[in-house]
Amino acid sequence: MKYTHILWDFNGTIIDDVATGIKSVNTLLERRGLPVIESLERYHSVFTFPITRYYTNLGFDFDKEPFADIAIEWTEQNEENIKKAPLHKDVRKAFEFFKSQNIPQIILSATKKDMLVNHIKGLGVAEYFDEFLGLDNIHAESKVAIGEEWINKNPGAVPLMIGDTTHDSEVAQKMGCECVLIAKGHQSKKTLLATGRRVYDSLEELLSLFME
Repeated sequence: MKYTHILWDFNGTIIDDVATGIKSVNTLLERRGLPVIESLERYHSVFTFPITRYYTNLGFDFDKEPFADIAIEWTEQNEENIKKAPLHKDVRKAFEFFKSQNIPQIILSATKKDMLVNHIKGLGVAEYFDEFLGLDNIHAESKVAIGEEWINKNPGAVPLMIGDTTHDSEVAQKMGCECVLIAKGHQSKKTLLATGRRVYDSLEELLSLFME
C-alpha cells in the first residue's frame, strides 16, 4: 500500500444521495414552473461543475433571483431529504479495510463542514475519520482551496482521492495526487472516463484490486 492517506468525497461517493438530490431540486423546479428531472440519465446530462452551471442548465435565471437565495432554498429541502439517503454498498467494508491497513481516512467535501459532520455522525461512521474538510458556506462552489491547503500542510503525504465527479479529479490534479472515480454517483461513467482517471463501477471492484 503506497498511499499514506485516503481522501474521500462525501456526496455520491460515501452516501447514495443522487435520488434525494434530484428530489430536492425538483421541488425548486416545480415551484418555478420549470421542467423537473425525470430520470437518472437526464440528471447526469445536466449535473456539472461549477454548481452554478448545473442550475442554469436546469433553467434557473440568476438575473431574476440570486444563486445565494436558491442555495438556501435547496439546502432546506436537501437537509430534510438526505436523512433518507443510505451509505453506498460496500463503503463500510472499504472503511474497515483501510482502517485495517492503518491508513488515515479524511473526508474532503464541498458540503458545509458542520452539516458534513452531522451527516457522518447520523450515518454512524464518524469513527473511521481523522479529519473532516468542508466549506464554510452552503454554496458548494469548489473544494480545491481546501485540498491545496491540506496538501501544503502535509508535504510528505501520498494521498489517494476517491470520488464520483470530475470535480474530484480536478481537486486531485491541483493537489498532485492520484484519484479513482466510482461510477455510482452524480455523474455518468462516460463523463468520468473522459477525465482519464481510473473509473470503477463499484467500491467492491476497487477494493478487489487492493486485496489481490
